[in-house]
Amino acid sequence: MLDIKFIRENLDVVKMAATKKHIKIDLDRLVSVDDSRRELMRSLESQKAEQNVASKEIASASDNVIRQQLITEMTEVKAGIQKVEEELKPVMEEWQTLMLQVPQIPDMSVPDGKTDEDNVEVKVWGEKPKFPFTPKDHVEIMNALGMVDFERGTKVHGFRGYYLTGDGARLSWAIWNYANEFFEAKGFEPMLVPAIVRKSNLFGTGHLPNEAEDIFKTQDEDYLIGTSEVSTMGYYADDVLEKKQFPIKHLAFSPCFRREAGSHGKDVKGLIRVHEFYKVEQVVLCEASHEESVRLHEEINANTEAFIESLGIPYHTVLNCGGDIGQGQVKKYDVELWVPLEEKYREISSASYFHDFQTRRFNIRYKDEEGKLRYAHSLNCTAAPTPRILVSLIENFQNEDGSVRIPEVLQKYMGGREVMQKKGE
Repeated sequence: MLDIKFIRENLDVVKMAATKKHIKIDLDRLVSVDDSRRELMRSLESQKAEQNVASKEIASASDNVIRQQLITEMTEVKAGIQKVEEELKPVMEEWQTLMLQVPQIPDMSVPDGKTDEDNVEVKVWGEKPKFPFTPKDHVEIMNALGMVDFERGTKVHGFRGYYLTGDGARLSWAIWNYANEFFEAKGFEPMLVPAIVRKSNLFGTGHLPNEAEDIFKTQDEDYLIGTSEVSTMGYYADDVLEKKQFPIKHLAFSPCFRREAGSHGKDVKGLIRVHEFYKVEQVVLCEASHEESVRLHEEINANTEAFIESLGIPYHTVLNCGGDIGQGQVKKYDVELWVPLEEKYREISSASYFHDFQTRRFNIRYKDEEGKLRYAHSLNCTAAPTPRILVSLIENFQNEDGSVRIPEVLQKYMGGREVMQKKGE
């Protein structure tokens, strides 16, 4: 959320941001509604001040006639206050709705574009495998090795349901354990977070109202998170932190749930796109400094790149265009892993920084050196999502006999084995 004062003083800049992000919002209407809001607030404050004066006069009046006259005047003031409050209510509702739609200003380095097809490649790492045999996709391999069961997953869950079994489960646990060690060594504090949250937390991160169709909701009007960023940011809601605490770095882990309502018919094969998964997430809070946000943004993205490189999976990194970054993001990188059978890269991680967009919504502040309250800055970056990461790992490391090589860094978590193969082989 942007400050309304900033919006009014930089209206053309905010309009350009909305255009670049392809977000539709009537900012002129917002200013008009804000004018009405301000006028009504001034009237309300004036009448309440008048009410306070009258209350003191009534309390000190010794003459009954004067007191009764003052009480009559007080009744009229109260009626006026009630009238203004009734007028203010729909104005505030519209104002709040419009304010929640205002996009963050993207960094100047963000390229123009409408979709992920317009993202700009900024790094390529690793050699794509050249198989001396006809390779198989991850579904065929994992089924043959007893690593996954889609049939029973569909029976129990329905569309996009799955079970990770045997080495499929072991490999996931290996990735989680390795990720925890890898990122703890980089100064991140582990955190297991709630998967069920109140609605306000999703408004805080900016996932609501625009992504409502992709979020699972409970019968109690709570929500299932699609990323542990939501719960981690909510942890600090309404807190006043000390600058010396920064940067605060959490490695948050949770199950994640996404309906992906707008994705029917796309990318549904195997483990590419599922409703339920697990994710390890880097979440960072820092001082209100653009330079510090930029530094940390590069750092957390580099962390994920280094993690993927340690696994040996080919990838590239793209700088996301204006139409492919969210409402609250200033800048975003995507790390995408090579999927041999599709002959394309698939997103595995997004690294974003938000300035104070999220922290304003959560009311997360800190005291600077002068004791002044300021909104912190927030950042996040995927560290390791499962099971999607298995798609690239399995397909890139497959052998002709159907077995799969285990990355060296994961072998100690897999009983010292170097390959996954059929039982008995």
